[in-house]
Amino acid sequence: MVVSIKEIARRAGVSHSTVSRALHQSPLVRPDTAVRIRTLAEEMGYVPSAIGRGLATRSTHTLGLVVTTIADPFVSEVVRGAEELAMDHGYSVFLCQSGAQPQRELAAVRALHENRVVGVIVTSSRVGDLYGPLLAQMKVPIVLINNERSDPGIWFVSIDDRHGGMLATEHLLRIGRRRIGFIAGWPEATSSIGRLRGCVEALDRHALRASPYWTASANGRMDGGYAAAADMLSCRPLPDGLFCYNDLTAIGALKALREHGLRVPNDIAVVGFDDIAVAAFTCPPLTTVAQPRLDMGRLAVCMLLDLIAGRSVESQTLEGSLVIRESTLAAQGGDQ
Repeated sequence: MVVSIKEIARRAGVSHSTVSRALHQSPLVRPDTAVRIRTLAEEMGYVPSAIGRGLATRSTHTLGLVVTTIADPFVSEVVRGAEELAMDHGYSVFLCQSGAQPQRELAAVRALHENRVVGVIVTSSRVGDLYGPLLAQMKVPIVLINNERSDPGIWFVSIDDRHGGMLATEHLLRIGRRRIGFIAGWPEATSSIGRLRGCVEALDRHALRASPYWTASANGRMDGGYAAAADMLSCRPLPDGLFCYNDLTAIGALKALREHGLRVPNDIAVVGFDDIAVAAFTCPPLTTVAQPRLDMGRLAVCMLLDLIAGRSVESQTLEGSLVIRESTLAAQGGDQ
């Protein structure tokens, strides 16, 4: 049974406000009375409410984290990194899902603010343009993960998507592939745009062009990668290398290629992005651009804590690294 301040006041024979002041170390309560009230509260098993403390102090020692979906393995690692560092500093994390829907994302951020979180992290934002005015209204710091913004007062931790796209494409070119396809993520996702830009720049360096017939849009999930790859296979000639927006997209594409009788990597080499845990266990194991997911979550929390403390911070762009596995290791020995 939860013990309330009113019950303590009744047992102590004092007013509700006196108990509240005593529990908050107020000098307005006589020392002997304050000691008696705190001793009684401990004997009765009173546990102070974090929300109640927040209403009084305007701080709940809680951070808000808005993700697209916790079903995404990339997101789960970012969350783990954020929670670990937050807990190390005495903060808890309140998690919300946006379902990649802009209005739900905005509603989640506002709900977190109403619950008096002292800072908010948003992964893969769909409404980055609106965070400037929202920040001015909420007056709590917001850090975006994988959504670069140039607006003043908006901070982000992001992977260098252009560099990652170049890494993936250069690898496909080094193993002799020349007809490079790209399966994108959500059309408005800045991460998808950056990865495609890196792919195109790598092709330009080799005097090659990205064909619109080998470029398809998807949704960042396995079903989207499957459908996009299946559609792409109606083109002739077929691409001989395929760079996918993320690993989930690539896993869906691998299934479509297998069902159409194509061999990976002999017929089409495939590269993903993220290096989620399952990427090493696909058939064949997936070559991918690894993101430092745990570090991104930790760094976002570090930035929030600095901002909460009034210290200046700078947005951070990290580089990914290529992890080569059997989905691109050609019979002649692959990329050495």
